Amino acid sequence: MVAVTRIFAEYSASIQYGALPEAVQERTRFLLLDLLGNMLRGRHDAESSASLIRAAKAMGLSAGNHAVFGEQTRWTPNGAALLNGAFAHSLDFDDTHAAATLHPGAPVIPAAIAAAEMTGARGEDVLAAIVAGYEVTNRLSLALPGGDHYDRGFHPTATCGAFGAAAAAARVMGLDADGVEKAFGIALSQCAGSLAFLHNGAWTKRFQVGWAAMNGLSAALLAREGFRGASEAFEGRAGFLQAYAPNPTPARAVQDLGIVFELMETAVKPYPSCRYGHAGVDAALALRAEHGLKPEEIESVLMGLPHKGMKLVGAPLAYKQNPQNVVDGQFSGPFVVANALAYGYFGWDSYALLQDPTIRALLPKIGCDFDAEVEAEFPTNMAGKLTIQARGQTFVKMVTVPKGEPGNFLSEAELRAKFHGLADAILGEARAAELADAALNLHLADDVTTLTRLGTPQASLRMAGE
Repeated sequence: MVAVTRIFAEYSASIQYGALPEAVQERTRFLLLDLLGNMLRGRHDAESSASLIRAAKAMGLSAGNHAVFGEQTRWTPNGAALLNGAFAHSLDFDDTHAAATLHPGAPVIPAAIAAAEMTGARGEDVLAAIVAGYEVTNRLSLALPGGDHYDRGFHPTATCGAFGAAAAAARVMGLDADGVEKAFGIALSQCAGSLAFLHNGAWTKRFQVGWAAMNGLSAALLAREGFRGASEAFEGRAGFLQAYAPNPTPARAVQDLGIVFELMETAVKPYPSCRYGHAGVDAALALRAEHGLKPEEIESVLMGLPHKGMKLVGAPLAYKQNPQNVVDGQFSGPFVVANALAYGYFGWDSYALLQDPTIRALLPKIGCDFDAEVEAEFPTNMAGKLTIQARGQTFVKMVTVPKGEPGNFLSEAELRAKFHGLADAILGEARAAELADAALNLHLADDVTTLTRLGTPQASLRMAGE
């Protein structure tokens, strides 16, 4: 039996930022910047934020001194981890790992920042902890594998992410390998996340990711204080891998650990929706620009998707062609493609167009189907194909590597542009630029104080639902 728990614990406890390859160091800072923008705008715009804030206050989680990005109230450590994690995932604009079928940053980074505020940890230690968290999160899902986990109804961002959050928080706190191992065992006892949100646009998808961040932080704190966690949290008979999937491969979790970085296989989203629709958006934008297509000229559109993409954004088709809320839209291939074809743009503000007449006229014309050529690229590439009938002609575009994927990653300038598109409305352009600089230079900082200070709006804003 592969001692996955112990190997992960020793790795997480000993990882050092300065020993990481320069490409990994830089990419970690880029991923931090990207997630901060999501936290800020998620707090302000997501329709679920107001009720979550009220509930967190009712739980007593606002009686602290920790930062929630985009929020003036200060929170307890657990409150900050919960809210930052939920807000990071609320727009569905946060980073993704294709093969692992999850979003690693949203549970991991908030736990690391909350732990850093508690301990006064140096920026480079926070970044090292984030790397450990990404590796644990992504690799656990690869070992399940994530597809089998999905088939059982689990949401791997929340389940695997809880352990990544525990690894990150434990590393920031300076726990040794025994301590990290205990934290994993404690996180196991509260590990959850259901895909039931897909059926009615529920807000639980966001909440359970924030809960995973809080789970990991709590587990690390309990371990730090000597609380005993279950042994063999991953590989044991009642451990995570055996309990949450039918045919796991434990050895895959630790294969080439410290040599191959799954963090580098993490993508950043240029569009705020499920990643399986992004190749279709890229294709729609390209065909629209190349041929000058107008929405009224379009007779029919077919999105070619892999099996997993069909499950999330393509079926049942009648439901996907009639999105009624933001979550519906985020998981509707027809909606995201309709926006790209109609307006040559798809961004967070596009969700205001759910009932737009032009979009509504296009939706029933856009179908989704399994495509063998697309499936052959998965999971190496999050490919997609678009076939458009218009003007009595057929236009076809296959996108193998969508924008933002590891093989087509965003530049620093593009990342800053995405960040400003989210953060400027909350912080103002100047303060947002300072926050971006602080994130990209965190490795030089003595602590996270500047980062969290700049993430607080200077003037009160009216938030979603208030």
